[in-house]
Amino acid sequence: MALKKPSFTENVNSMVQQAVGKNKFSKNFINLLARNHSTIKLNFPVMIKNKTQMFTGYRSVHTLHKLPSKGGIRYAPTVNPNTIEALAALMTYKCAVVEVPFGGSKGGLVIDKSQYTSSDLERITKKFSMELTKSGFLSPATNVPAPDIGTGSQEMAWFVEGYKSLHGDDINHMACVTGKPVEIGGIVGRDEATGRGVAEALLEFFRSPKEIKNSKLEKELQHNSVVIQGMGKVGYHFLKSIFELYPAIKVTGIIEHNGALVNPQGINVEIFLKQFFKRKNIAQIKIPQTHFQKNNSLEDFESDILVPCAKENVIDQRIAKKIKTKLIIEAANGPVTYNADQILNKRGISVLPDIYINAGGVVVSYFEWVKNISQIRFGRLRKRFEEDREAHIVDAIEKSSGRSIPKFLREKIVRGASELDYVRSGLEDAMRNAFIDICEIKNKNKNLSYRDATYILALKRLEKTHLDLGL
Repeated sequence: MALKKPSFTENVNSMVQQAVGKNKFSKNFINLLARNHSTIKLNFPVMIKNKTQMFTGYRSVHTLHKLPSKGGIRYAPTVNPNTIEALAALMTYKCAVVEVPFGGSKGGLVIDKSQYTSSDLERITKKFSMELTKSGFLSPATNVPAPDIGTGSQEMAWFVEGYKSLHGDDINHMACVTGKPVEIGGIVGRDEATGRGVAEALLEFFRSPKEIKNSKLEKELQHNSVVIQGMGKVGYHFLKSIFELYPAIKVTGIIEHNGALVNPQGINVEIFLKQFFKRKNIAQIKIPQTHFQKNNSLEDFESDILVPCAKENVIDQRIAKKIKTKLIIEAANGPVTYNADQILNKRGISVLPDIYINAGGVVVSYFEWVKNISQIRFGRLRKRFEEDREAHIVDAIEKSSGRSIPKFLREKIVRGASELDYVRSGLEDAMRNAFIDICEIKNKNKNLSYRDATYILALKRLEKTHLDLGL
């Protein structure tokens, strides 16, 4: 008889309790975090093709210690309250790890998008956003959604319109969601944020010789094989970003739902990115010395570094016993179950947890929210001033030295920072600082895994906030 698999919420709670058992925390505080503050189920009608259809949506808030509560909204047939509540809790911990001043929330709509036209989806989304607004679960001040599985910038634009239709006098209405098109208050770099954050985390790991040695990896990242599972938004932008930041990356496998691309010597990433951008199907991609296979079972792929970017619970106990890798980077939410995590720890396979690894999205969402509240884009007040100042410095150096600085170098020095520069700089800073903080806790206790240390870091910060507030 097959063992019953724990739910997503049970997995998250088990991981939290494990961290709690390895550090001292207030019992009242832990009891407070054990349950979500509130979860709403909304059933609402929408007229589709002259027929009324009922839709069901959810929104869950884990904590109210900081406002607004933050977290994505997904559109999928599999949306359910258990998963939504677990993801809301994860958002609380993510925000604490990367020091973003938000509480945790998550939402979803039970829908198969392929069954509806764009105009249908617009009506459904605006109605959903109005229902959330009327229920107090959509507001720039209290609850701010973002894109997730099945949603993107277009849906976020429709959410803004739905909120604005009820609060037309709210000057901060653009801040009711993040992940919007840049033209209506979005921020440059948001689409790539989660994937780029994963890349920044991987590079920071390889700046730490002690962590590399403990994970039995080669000192240089390029000498380690990487397998990526999932080429959705996170997987694609991770690969694009890591190739931009570290062109020597050696990707030996790319796994998708319909098969995998394999090259033990390393897939030509530049060719892959160009073809995948056009075709979105790895079975149609042709790269020299690289072959496509239908087998996409994780346990059959050997690598030094595995990056699951797809969905939760893809590495269970069965796979954890067979998987051949040294380091797992959880780019997806909850790809490793709690029981599988125990097996991986015993086998000496390091796991960098999701609440740190994929927190790049909420970091840049925070930047977008701040931009909307302040009503001005980053760099607008400083860019020309910085360029003029740097130009004067370069001129002074040339005059005093009697030598001209090469044109390409002069342009690089003088160029003022763009909004994208500020966003990427802030994202890199958040990911690097968080990893340093995680390692500081982990290295004080040899019995701690990266996951334990990351949850302890989050819990310490949350406990301090809750105690200071008297909650």
